[in-house]
Amino acid sequence: MKRDDTTVAGSNAGGDDDVQVIKMYAAREEIYSRQIDGRYTRLRWLFVWLTQLLFYGLPWLNWNGRQAVLFDLAARKFYLFGLVLWPQDFIYLAGLLIICAFALFLFTAVAGRVWCGYACPQTVYTEIFMWIEHRIEGTRSARMRRDRQSWTLSKLARKFAKHLVWGALALWTGFSFVGYFSPIHTLWSDVISWSLGPWESFWIVFYAIATYGNAGWMREQVCKYMCPYARFQSAMFDRDSLIITYDAERGEQRGPVGKASGDCIDCTLCVQVCPTGIDIRDGLQYMCIGCAACVDACNSVMKKIGRAPGLVRYATENAMKEKLSMAEIRRRIFRPRVVIYTLVMWLILIAFFGTLLFRIPLKLDVIRDRGVMGREVEDGIIENVYRLQIINTDEAAHRYRIRVSGVDGIALASPEVVEVAATETLALPVRVRVPPGIGHPGSNKIVFDLQSLDNERYKASEKAAFYIPR
Repeated sequence: MKRDDTTVAGSNAGGDDDVQVIKMYAAREEIYSRQIDGRYTRLRWLFVWLTQLLFYGLPWLNWNGRQAVLFDLAARKFYLFGLVLWPQDFIYLAGLLIICAFALFLFTAVAGRVWCGYACPQTVYTEIFMWIEHRIEGTRSARMRRDRQSWTLSKLARKFAKHLVWGALALWTGFSFVGYFSPIHTLWSDVISWSLGPWESFWIVFYAIATYGNAGWMREQVCKYMCPYARFQSAMFDRDSLIITYDAERGEQRGPVGKASGDCIDCTLCVQVCPTGIDIRDGLQYMCIGCAACVDACNSVMKKIGRAPGLVRYATENAMKEKLSMAEIRRRIFRPRVVIYTLVMWLILIAFFGTLLFRIPLKLDVIRDRGVMGREVEDGIIENVYRLQIINTDEAAHRYRIRVSGVDGIALASPEVVEVAATETLALPVRVRVPPGIGHPGSNKIVFDLQSLDNERYKASEKAAFYIPR
């Protein structure tokens, strides 16, 4: 944080008042990033394409006549290809979040902020928005020169075109995001017919503004000030974690070509390409997102002046101190912290996918009619009424047989076989009877069993209480 102290008017022994105004935050300095080509830049763009093809394309995929991935909040059903999850399956979401957390810990311990540099949505969309900016407004020097000039028709046209494209992309991003929660084909029909509902309209515009603001305007400020990961990443680093490093022993003293005693010619290209505007030569900084743009920039300079690449490179603190080779760095990957993260993550993955694989797509809830605790019908027979809530989470209809046990002579006075449609919930009232003289007055434990007639693996049981009047 940079503090700017400004003295306005002062107080002294002569009676003048001194007031000191302290600005807690410095004004943002515009970052004009330069485009660069290289190994890591191409890798970063590969992730841009992969993530965006997945994000924009997934809602349009169909599976068994429906949207392949749909989190239908209104119907409280979550479709993931052939899997249908219900609110009762919330444990799977918790498991998924735990897996993501351990994956983040593992990747950070091994390769630093590799997530931030290549796959974080903020990085990805900032990369896309900057690419649009470069194409419309020109190179770094052209943008800097134009922004210093007064407004002209050409400047206004370029700025307007840039923001128009940014806005269109942001709106499409908001539309695609909402398409994961509302069927996207229906959503698209509503958009083109101008019949979009208020909630869909609100969330599309909300996420469009968020994308436009974060990637177009705030950019590095999100990484520097808003992202919590930048603050606690140091707790996951150790001296064998891969980070972007500057080889000061090789690079210093800096100077122009032919005058420098080190390899660094102080061209500042590493600073010019940095999306957060830092100087990697100042050492490891929390603002560094690990995108390796500075590595590509420095390697291109080293190639031009005929010196070895790697002045700025991926390395570890121990590697820099002990002059370790890449083979030695790789051998140090499997240290206790990494092994523990890996083992825990694999255990959670096995448990997560194991339970999904053997999950029974059937749920049963039993609710006894509390309005009638128990009643005597013909010939002294005692009857209780229940409501069975049968949830078929499979994408095929099934017929089920209902049985009840727990008290001698207990039987259903309702049809035993019912059919439940695919991914539907059936609320079924059932009557259960016990012959006179059986059981004890008060509450008796019973069990409802549900068995699929077309798949013996699909079965469920639920305990209940049968009440006999005293």
